[in-house]
Amino acid sequence: MMAWYFCMFRPDRLKALVNLSVPYSRRNPQMKPVDSLIALLGDDYYFCRFQEPGEAEKDFACVNTPILMKKLSSAFGPKLVFIPKEVGFRGLKAPDTLLSWLLEEDTNYYASKFNQKGFTGGLNYYRAFDLNWELTAPWNGLQIKVPAKFIAGDLDIIYHMPGTKDYIHSSAFKKGVLDLQDVVVMEGVAHFINQEKPEEISTHI
Repeated sequence: MMAWYFCMFRPDRLKALVNLSVPYSRRNPQMKPVDSLIALLGDDYYFCRFQEPGEAEKDFACVNTPILMKKLSSAFGPKLVFIPKEVGFRGLKAPDTLLSWLLEEDTNYYASKFNQKGFTGGLNYYRAFDLNWELTAPWNGLQIKVPAKFIAGDLDIIYHMPGTKDYIHSSAFKKGVLDLQDVVVMEGVAHFINQEKPEEISTHI
């Protein structure tokens, strides 16, 4: 979303954009994003569960951080992630083996950084969605005119959100991104697409 916003605010600074996983969706002036997600998927959807300050942090603290990294990395496949309060993120199943693209040393590196700084910074990205919605009101209806290419994985949680697959393969996507030159859906790839298929992504770029 930050990359799409950059195209919206400062197209003069960009020659083109290759965006991964998250399609551009035009601002709905009638409803805030989190309210829209709650209406569509309910309070237990992971994005909604991140909203209450301190709640997810407390939940994450119940799990050894390297194990939590493995749980989160494997959770963003095609099945939508719902986290009832009584289960929590601590209740997510850890994969039996590491994902093929995720090295043990990478997991431990991420865990060491989160152990130093905590998770609040990352979670605040989700908590700022409604604020961003408010701040972008002056640009409501603006179309993105930067030449763009969009790449997603067919196992990505976002690709499998209700309506998303149809949207990115329809003319509606191009109404918001006027110079959308290509939509690529890579097979066997989930949400962390640049880590899962780095060489293929570089080739597409």
